Amino acid sequence: MFEVREKPQLVERALLVGVYLDKSKEKEASSLLDELNELVQTLDIGIMDSVLVKVRENFPSHLMGKGKMAEIIERSQDLNCDCIIFDNELSPNQQRNWENDSKILVIDRQEVILDIFSLRARTKEARLQVQLARMQYTLPRMARMWSHLDRQGGGSGGGKGGGGAARGEGEKQIEVDRRLARKKIDRVKAELDKVRQQRKTQRKERNRADLPHAAIVGYTNAGKSSLLNGLTESSVLAEDKLFATLDTTTRKLDLDDGQTILLTDTVGFVRRLPHGLVESFKATLEEAVLADFLIHVIDGSSENVEEHYKTTLDVLKELGADEKRIISAINKTDLISAERLQELKNIFPEAVLISVQKRHGFENLLDKINEMLLSNIVRKTLKIPQSRQDLVALLHREGKILSQDYCENDIIINAIYSKRLLAKFAEFVMAENVEIPAAGE
Repeated sequence: MFEVREKPQLVERALLVGVYLDKSKEKEASSLLDELNELVQTLDIGIMDSVLVKVRENFPSHLMGKGKMAEIIERSQDLNCDCIIFDNELSPNQQRNWENDSKILVIDRQEVILDIFSLRARTKEARLQVQLARMQYTLPRMARMWSHLDRQGGGSGGGKGGGGAARGEGEKQIEVDRRLARKKIDRVKAELDKVRQQRKTQRKERNRADLPHAAIVGYTNAGKSSLLNGLTESSVLAEDKLFATLDTTTRKLDLDDGQTILLTDTVGFVRRLPHGLVESFKATLEEAVLADFLIHVIDGSSENVEEHYKTTLDVLKELGADEKRIISAINKTDLISAERLQELKNIFPEAVLISVQKRHGFENLLDKINEMLLSNIVRKTLKIPQSRQDLVALLHREGKILSQDYCENDIIINAIYSKRLLAKFAEFVMAENVEIPAAGE
């Protein structure tokens, strides 16, 4: 029967492999392999060695020629590895071929990221999203799963139900499993739709409050959750780990001028993020799409800061959020030399420099947030019926009343407020040259 593992398969000793075609891509391939090293360490897997392989062409069966393939397998055997992990995406056939030849588990970056997401998922929505992404990843790899069962069962004849399945029975079972998998995928999608409807309801409740909304985005482990905690004095889980946050958290931020905005933390991005995960987490990532503006947190201490910046913008584009107004904040400046800090200023001239850990630069960031809000406000004179105290209260809460005069049954109010409230107050706006009656007239 088709089942998707909920936890990463237990391996202890891994050989990491990165494959690249062009000499000009060697530096990027090395950087990606270093990042894979970090990702794998998150799973508490021992890394025995990392190997970069340059190939003449992309070989469809193994990514590389037989000679280099044999070298990789020999290296894994010398190091007594129980797993080979590729930074490159492997097709189902390539994965199966490598496992048949190496006789050990072979996975790629996508599966590593799925494993990390499985470990980090805490809420029902996150668990469903990871489950969906994993099932969609597993579906085309059914034959690989059954080849494992054949090898395990055929050798010993033991275990539940006796020996391994005959080849014909295995092929039939794959088809049965595929049908079961598609049904299960449909069920999980239906469950996710229910959860997404709940999220939509929660979002409507937030919108009813008519508060400006900013989403905090950025590369994984850039300090997004820590920034949310620092600004709002809350206690959202913030760890020095990749993908510590998979669930969105929204908190209120009260500004010095009396305004209040909503800040939402979002899941971090990573290079070569599996498309299935982007699709599965679309409901969560919609917070970035629907926010009034974004705060892009950049890890200034990373050697790959520009690549991380580009990756975040690419994912935002995939989500349809690339046209949003963005405040860039370079974090971890306490870990950067003065020379490197100047380089970053030249690369990101509009960015705010902050250190969440040391609480440096918060005032400058809050000033930028205020500027963003000011660019999104209007000043109008309104004639509001005295019976509509709810609207007056809304202006006090979400805008600023500059003057207020009572006239017969109305209140004449000169106020500034967010453009998002234009529709709500449209019928009460007075024409530019209309003379305002004096109080008591």
